[in-house]
Amino acid sequence: MQILIQSATPPTTHTVPAVALPPARGRAPPPPPPFQPPPPRPLMPSGAEARRALRRQRRRPRARLGPARPGHDGPGEQQQHLRQPLRRPLQLAGRRQAVRSRTEAAAEAAGRSGTGPGLGLGTGGARAGPVGGLRGLDGATAAAGVDGAVLALGGGSGALGGCAGGAARWAAAVLGPAGEETSASQDDSDNSVSESLDDCDYSVAEISRSFRSQRELCEQLNINHMIQRIFLITLDNSDPSMKSGNGIPARCVYLEEMAADLDDQDWLDMENIEQALFTRLLLQEPGNHLIYMTSASTQNLSADRDAGEKQILRYLYACFQRAREEITKVPENLLPFAVRCRNLTVSNAHTVLLTPEIYVNQNVYEQLVDLMLEALRGAHFEDMTEFLEEVIEALTMDEEVRTFGEVMIPVFDILLGRIKDLDLCQILLYTYLDMLLYFTKQKDIAKVFAGYIQPKDPNNGQMYQKTLLGVILNISCLLKTPGVVENHGYFLNPSRSSPQEIKVQESNIHQFMAQFHEKIYQMLKNLLQLSPETKHRILSWLGNCLHANAGRTKIWANQMPEIFFQMYASDAFFLNLGAALLKLCQPFCKPKSPKLLTFNPTYCALKELNEEERRSKNVHMKGLEKETCLIPAVTEQEPEFANSYNLVTENLVLTQYTLHLGFHRLHDQMVKINQSLHRLQVAWREAQQSSSPAADSLREQFERLMTIYLSTKTAMTEPQMLQNCLNLQVSMAVLLVQLAIGNQGTEPLELTFPLPGVENSALAYVPEFFADNLGDFFIFLRRFADDILETSADSLEHILHFVTVFMGDVERMKNPHLRAKLAEVLEAVMPHLDQVQNPLVSSVFHRKRVFCSYQHAAHLAEALIKVFVDIEFTGDPHQFEQKFNYRRPMYPILRYMWGTDSYRQSIKALADYASENLEAMNPPLFLRFLNLLMNDAIFLLDEAIQYLSKIKVQQIEKDRGEWDSLSQEARREKESSLQMFGQLARFHNIMSNETIGTLAFLTSEIKSLFVHPFLAERIISMLNYFLQHLVGPKMGALKVKDFSEFDFKPQQLVSDICTIYLNLGDEENFCATVPKDGRSYSPTLFAQTVRVLKKINKPGNMIVAFSNLAERIKSLADRQQQEEETYADACDEFLDPIMSTLMSDPVILPSSRVTVDRSTIARHLLSDQTDPFNRSPLTMDQIRPNTELKEKIQQWLAERKKQKEDLEDTLN
Repeated sequence: MQILIQSATPPTTHTVPAVALPPARGRAPPPPPPFQPPPPRPLMPSGAEARRALRRQRRRPRARLGPARPGHDGPGEQQQHLRQPLRRPLQLAGRRQAVRSRTEAAAEAAGRSGTGPGLGLGTGGARAGPVGGLRGLDGATAAAGVDGAVLALGGGSGALGGCAGGAARWAAAVLGPAGEETSASQDDSDNSVSESLDDCDYSVAEISRSFRSQRELCEQLNINHMIQRIFLITLDNSDPSMKSGNGIPARCVYLEEMAADLDDQDWLDMENIEQALFTRLLLQEPGNHLIYMTSASTQNLSADRDAGEKQILRYLYACFQRAREEITKVPENLLPFAVRCRNLTVSNAHTVLLTPEIYVNQNVYEQLVDLMLEALRGAHFEDMTEFLEEVIEALTMDEEVRTFGEVMIPVFDILLGRIKDLDLCQILLYTYLDMLLYFTKQKDIAKVFAGYIQPKDPNNGQMYQKTLLGVILNISCLLKTPGVVENHGYFLNPSRSSPQEIKVQESNIHQFMAQFHEKIYQMLKNLLQLSPETKHRILSWLGNCLHANAGRTKIWANQMPEIFFQMYASDAFFLNLGAALLKLCQPFCKPKSPKLLTFNPTYCALKELNEEERRSKNVHMKGLEKETCLIPAVTEQEPEFANSYNLVTENLVLTQYTLHLGFHRLHDQMVKINQSLHRLQVAWREAQQSSSPAADSLREQFERLMTIYLSTKTAMTEPQMLQNCLNLQVSMAVLLVQLAIGNQGTEPLELTFPLPGVENSALAYVPEFFADNLGDFFIFLRRFADDILETSADSLEHILHFVTVFMGDVERMKNPHLRAKLAEVLEAVMPHLDQVQNPLVSSVFHRKRVFCSYQHAAHLAEALIKVFVDIEFTGDPHQFEQKFNYRRPMYPILRYMWGTDSYRQSIKALADYASENLEAMNPPLFLRFLNLLMNDAIFLLDEAIQYLSKIKVQQIEKDRGEWDSLSQEARREKESSLQMFGQLARFHNIMSNETIGTLAFLTSEIKSLFVHPFLAERIISMLNYFLQHLVGPKMGALKVKDFSEFDFKPQQLVSDICTIYLNLGDEENFCATVPKDGRSYSPTLFAQTVRVLKKINKPGNMIVAFSNLAERIKSLADRQQQEEETYADACDEFLDPIMSTLMSDPVILPSSRVTVDRSTIARHLLSDQTDPFNRSPLTMDQIRPNTELKEKIQQWLAERKKQKEDLEDTLN
């Protein structure tokens, strides 16, 4: 048999020969063990140390073997006295070592049998434990020879050493010659006592039996030392100078009361360790009970801290770590005891968390959080999780005192209190998030977490922000309190920072945001994947949260911020939630993903469901049935609801609604802030130039608003979030196109035209915010992150498909406002002329390639013109003002299309069709488009001229000092009025520039429609009217101080108007119509125009061509003037009731029975398909020619002409 002994530090395991026992009678002794190299010589104790141990033992009551003596109560009383099962043999062994008569007998026996092998038992450098109450046996030798075998118990280095056989050697080594001490004990002579055989009352047989328990003795010694090393507690308070110190902790907590209760037992074992550990945990000040365990004189602060650890959970975790270390090093025979010590740390931690009230002044939940925090920061997080997971397992199996949830809730409370005050760029935040990330990976903790975050009032949107998950989602670089920049850690005093410094700060924040969003995403992913229960709870939380915050999109919410922030969660909350949900959607956010088309839009048509139905159907979003869908469902259309909806459907709906509540609102704020910054900047510069005292105040306002702007922009432009959102919106475009063409499978179909019908279309269940989010996102990219569009150009073809299908088709998207928004999307993704025309800018190369090679270019151009026309009649009370905003992005699109051959040819084809069908029942699309384009041009430029005239007047008044005498309030009103006029003039100038410019390039190749009587008079009167203001005497009224401030470009307008004249001047009918404009035309007007063209340095060929045209028109004007004099006395019956001009083709309106000229009613029906006299519906196919009146007019004209000719002949 072999005995394994735990060595000193560093620990080693030694193999030793078995103890040599006396051979049985009549048998030969066993063969000697194989030779092994001798281990290091143990450090043997001095004889004085041994004798002191023996004297202490003799002073104790003796425990006897066999029947109880008279006066004793028998074995029961004896066992109570011994306390522990190993104490009896240990005491016997210790006492018998002190008997000299037995040593002589042992020596004699050893002499007969020769010198036997000896065994030295060490304890791995630890002190050789108490033996029968022997204190300080560490280093003390207790040996006895039995039939030549000597067993020596020594501390030392834990090595095994042989000892000489025979009682004489034992006596010489330990006690010296009979009756006197050896020289090694002279320094301790005052403690020596004489021994006599009269003190011994045991036989040699008893001694022999006691030595058979030496292995148990050795094992108990090792257990005691191991317990001390793990738990840093002891029952032994003997003099540390009596111990060698090898393997013994430097400091231990001495359990004095327990030592007294155990009748001065000075060792720890598996029977009393639980009591000892519990006693240690109850100590309020364990540092006051520290004792030195070794004679080392140097101060050891680390040992003091470890042994005197006051926080009990931290102490137990440290014990757990030490126990794990022991398990890896102890010999096999001690392994079960080390494992039990490890398990004790877990079970006591479980008890501590279940009944924290037992332990005075201990906040165990704070300790748990701090422990995890330190573990996450260090390199031993796996140790901590191993410990915690075992504690969790124990807690979930024992919920009699407290449920597991009641244990975890205080932990979450602590995290909530700590996280809410952290900032996005604090490293500590991410350590706490890692902790929560770990929690959400544990099934039992995640279940508690999912319940913990449920708000008290699920109908109050703001309450979700106060939950633990809500507090995390509320962390952002956005202002915590809207409008309050004080104590805001980002972009302070931006005007003092260089663009590079701002860019660096923005980049740093983006790095933190990317990490932050990843943590939130991982938490949500864990909760969704861990179990059906946590999945249901977290989806319910999301669905209820979005439903409770649905009011964020209402108009009043933006107008009443005080109420808004009391009722709803913050912008940061929804921006971060949206970023995390976007990550969840990425697995199926690929245009060709087979999962994408598994989306079931009937999810959005489900009405109120109870909790069980929501769980079984996987439906957690509420209130979607009240949302407006892309098209209305027909009365008889019944959706085919699914028995259960997949996670793709729910994720898409939750993500899109979150973006609708968050990103959409922030985008609107960004636009408004941008506009306000522009106004403030202008006002600030003006105040600086005039040395106004308001300059400082304006600068401060500008600084504050710029801080808000930069913070908001940074929060919304994190690159990974934008890329994820781009992937989602491109996939959404693919999905909606597939639904629009009736695809009910999971494989995408190719888009072809004409499109199929929309009977029973699934679009009736798709909320409008799906398309609205798509539009918002691409418009945002165009304004604030244009480079992403170029890097993702390959996916833009899907956006062109989406725009082509929906923008011009009222059957697939009823809302004209939403369709108009798609025009802005198209303008956002297309290459811009200023970038295309600049050879140094190559950032639009890929977009240009996609746009120019688009296979459905003809249908895209038609869709654009269709929506241009449709928004004229939206049914909205503000439709007149809105239409100009909607049409603003359409002009640059038309200009770019005109510059691309495929698009230009498709536009010309529409014009040709219109020319061939001028009198169709429904006016051709392009004819209506041109009519509206001219209407806009006339209104916009006229309005711009009016506002510029008002600005001119006010600027003169201000410069003359007329405002100086006004009261402060009156002057403020004047300033406000001037500012308002300036904004309106600028808008109308921009729009009029666009409309006139569009007419200029369209007339270069499309002429027949413009020179037709339907349109010719309109466009000519418009052009003459504007020339009159731009080059005539009225021009002075428009000379404001700074044309560029109001985007007034008179030179460009004159050039474009002259271009239109030249483009159409080849047509005789057009030139003949010009002089008929009696309101604005005069030969002088064209002469003034030629002078201006020279002044603005236009090309010579243009000036010559316009001069020739002016002469030609003048000659036609002279001829017409003569004719008008001839027909001046026409009767009212021949005049058009609307235009008061002589009718050339009178027609009868069917409803009112009024006769008007065909060209007049045709122009009217282009804009309004009603009878102008009674508003009843009217189309061109319903009118009837008034043949009789037409013949009368022609006859009258012939007569007047003949009379004129006769008169001329007479005069000649």
